[in-house]
Order: sequence, then C-alpha cells, then structure tokens
Amino acid sequence: MSKDDEKSQRKARMLAIYGKGGMGKSFFTTNLVGKLALLDKKVLQLGCDPKHDSCNALFGGVSLPTLGHTWRQFKEKQCEQSLQVHDIIFKTSIMDGRATVLGCEIGGPEVGRGCGGHAISFGFDLLQKFGMSQWALDFIVMDFLGDVVCGGFATPLARSLAEEVIIICGNDRQSLYAANNIARATQYFAKMGGQTRLLGLVINRDDGSGVAERFAEKIGLPVLLKIPLSSQIRDLADSFQLALHDPEFDLLFDNLAKAIILRNTPHVGQVCPLESQDFFATFGADNTAALPMGASAADLFGAKAIEPLINLQEMADYGTASLDAPTRLLVTRLFTELGLAVTTANQDPKKGLILTVQGDITICFGNDQDIESKLAVLTALHQSGQAYRYLDLRRPAAPLYR
Repeated sequence: MSKDDEKSQRKARMLAIYGKGGMGKSFFTTNLVGKLALLDKKVLQLGCDPKHDSCNALFGGVSLPTLGHTWRQFKEKQCEQSLQVHDIIFKTSIMDGRATVLGCEIGGPEVGRGCGGHAISFGFDLLQKFGMSQWALDFIVMDFLGDVVCGGFATPLARSLAEEVIIICGNDRQSLYAANNIARATQYFAKMGGQTRLLGLVINRDDGSGVAERFAEKIGLPVLLKIPLSSQIRDLADSFQLALHDPEFDLLFDNLAKAIILRNTPHVGQVCPLESQDFFATFGADNTAALPMGASAADLFGAKAIEPLINLQEMADYGTASLDAPTRLLVTRLFTELGLAVTTANQDPKKGLILTVQGDITICFGNDQDIESKLAVLTALHQSGQAYRYLDLRRPAAPLYR
C-alpha cells in the first residue's frame, strides 16, 4: 500500500490550541504547523477567531478570505450550493519551498454585528459538509481565541472534534486563570462523555520565573514546551516569518512536533483545575472566601429612600400558576439556584419550552431531556458574568447565545 493510500484511510488528528488572547497562540500554532509539515506531515491550520489572522505568517502576510465571508458572498448571489473547497481552503509553500501547508480562516461576523461563537459552530458544520472527517490529512491544528465560556468556541470540546488540547500561557495571573478555565471546560465535557484530552501547557515568552510551572504542577498538567522571550523572534513574527528560521527555536519546535507525532508527550493523569478561591490564593490573595459588604439603596440612589420596584418572589410566581409540574419545578430552580425570575413561559411547536427571565432574556430549553446538563451550561454562563439576551440550550453540548 502506498503512503498516499495509507493517508486516505486514516482520520486526521485534530489538535486544538487554546489560551488567553494575546499570549501567542497563532505564533505557536503557525510554527508547530510549519514544523509538522517539514517532518513530512500533511497539515491544515484552521483559524477559529473572528480576527481571522491565524494564518498570516504562513502565507507571508496575506489575509485569507474567510469561510464565513465567502459563504455570505455566495449566499447573497443565491449560489451558495456552488461553493467549493478551493474557495475557502488555501495552500502555500514555506521555508524556501521545503514544505507545503494548508490554511483556512473560519472568520466571524462584522465587528459588533453578531455572535462569533455561532460563526465558529456554523463554520465547523460547513467544513463537515465538505467531508472534513474524511480528508487525507495527518493533522488539523485549530487556533482558537481566548477562553471557552462561549459554547461556539468550545465546539471542538463539546463535540469531541479535537482529539487533543494544548493550552498556551505565560507566567502571569490572567493567562493562567484562562488556562485553569480551559482545563475545567475540558474536564466538564469529559464527564459528559467527551473524548478530548489535555496534552499540557506551553509557556510562551518564558521569563524564567517558574510561576506557570508551579501552577501546572498544582493542577496536574505537564509543561510541553518553554518558549523563551526573544526580541529577535518577535521581529521575525512581526515580519510574517517563522521562528523556525532560528536554529534554537527550530530545535524547540522539532522536539515537540516529533513527540506529538509519536504520541510521546508526558502522561497526563488526573487533572484538578483550581476553584477560584484557591487560584487567587496562590497569587497571594488573602481571605478570598470573605464576601464583601453589599451596596445599599442609599449608595446607589443617594439620601432619597427608594422602595423596591417589584418583589422577586412575586416575579418568579408571575404567570406560572397554570404551568405543568416539570416546568414549574424548572422555574422554581431557576429562581432559587440562580436568582433568575421567570416572567413568561411558552411552548413553541418547533422549539419547545421558551422562557423569558428577568423581563428581557429569552432561554430556549427545548424538551425536558438533559435538564441537568442544560442547567449546568446556564449556571456556567451566568457565573461567568457574560452578558446575553438569547440562549439556546436545545443542544447542551453546543449551546448558542448572543
């Protein structure tokens, strides 16, 4: 059997790269993809960020047309069925023609005009229609933005599309906080039956302080690579060139790429993400369990006394007397567990149960299956502080909100 025949019969390994924004995920992804290609692997770099700048360095500074924007152009012309793979996936040679790589940018909506997470979910659905699971590739390396609170950006975890996850961080508290959240999300979806596993951390712009290494040891993740801080490498990246031109950095990525290819990265046992209080305590926060004093009406309105506009319990009971028992129980749990008061509840013939909470937030629960999973997603979103006005929980493994 030829090498091409062997490749056509195996599924590409899907690697997802996550981490706080600005930590160098695209830098890391691009150089890892380049090194895998130089090691004779067929690789696609998949940018999963509305900024659509993941593949810029691979393509010498060229900004690729995004999947989302291209699809919208075809749809406006009423010819989206004629969209072809060559319209959204591109190829280029790297390192003076020594290897060829593939690139695709999923993209997203225009700034301030839509939900980036929904665009990612749509992008993966479209790529699946183009046969992504059957492509004769060795690796698809996905470069994701920031954290994974949004269900769209957690798509590879929720659907087990990603076989392995690498988290990029630095030695600072904020990037490690994001790393802790990403580890928690991966564990959550694993408990829900997901197959994605964590490979470990990569410390970018390492200053030698050891902060990230101590964090990694505490939660049970190995450090796969420490990339030193270098002004020379920064200049190469800023000029859309690979760090692989530098012998020291070429060796770093060579060692990691070979370990990934051979599945020879360090064993990962039980990963134990830190609770927020424990995490902050590791950075010196004192008495993290103490609840600050609540603000009074006088703090907000001044000396003038203001009576509450509505009693929350009355609000929770409003319009629910005629509901069936399961729905009424759900309404009660939303109020008692999350403080969310339901103002209306309706059964849509297609979408199922739709609740309006707090007067202006719509939550589509669908049927009464997987209620605990749906409540877990709602709880995580509610506790994150992320603003939303519409939440679709009909598929709790891939929720959508805006």
